[in-house]
Amino acid sequence: MSKVILGATVIALALSLTACGGTNTTVEQTETQGRQLMDLKEAYDKGVITEKEYNSTKKKILKD
Repeated sequence: MSKVILGATVIALALSLTACGGTNTTVEQTETQGRQLMDLKEAYDKGVITEKEYNSTKKKILKD
């Protein structure tokens, strides 16, 4: 789950910087779906996220 949060932070930072400088920044996703699903399941098992958050995020990962 920490990788998901880190990825979201990187994307948010990249988007905020592109608005300031006017240059294009591309953020590339390097994690596999399998790794994302394992991290998500680990976060759910540890109680970091709710079942609703788990199911919602799982659907989003599988759509990609």
